[in-house]
Amino acid sequence: MTKIDAICIDIEASGLGSRSYPIEIAWKCSRTGRSDEFFINPDSGYEWTDWDEQAAQIHNISPQLLRKQGISVQEACVRLNTALDGSTVVSDALEFDFFWMQRLFDAAMLKPTFSMAGIDMILEGEQMIMYRLVAKAQVRRHRAMADVEDLLICLAACEIDAGS
Repeated sequence: MTKIDAICIDIEASGLGSRSYPIEIAWKCSRTGRSDEFFINPDSGYEWTDWDEQAAQIHNISPQLLRKQGISVQEACVRLNTALDGSTVVSDALEFDFFWMQRLFDAAMLKPTFSMAGIDMILEGEQMIMYRLVAKAQVRRHRAMADVEDLLICLAACEIDAGS
């Protein structure tokens, strides 16, 4: 099997609507094992009040937990930029994760120093078929680090070199 070299990211959010916002972020580098995960305090975001109870039942994260353990949007952005500077991070839900990352950085009035790519940018043909088969068999827990680990398992099954 080819040793993959990817930094994968996942974001859990307050919901799926246009006013939703990121509440938990995790990333992990397959090559080094470096990783990070954290909650985001919604009180530090601009007008971050949209909360979807159905989404909360899926990820099982409460607003109270976020207020107690979450870091500010500013701290979250600095932490991501410091760790991921110059890298490309891979998401299996780029449309959503990119939207929430943009909401985060807009709230902090900062710009990311890393880029994001979707699975479709690093997998081709049979690899994408293999990815879909493995991903479909997984039971996603909808917690950021657990979903990152699942994504890394899928990429390893595809025998790819995803770059970083």
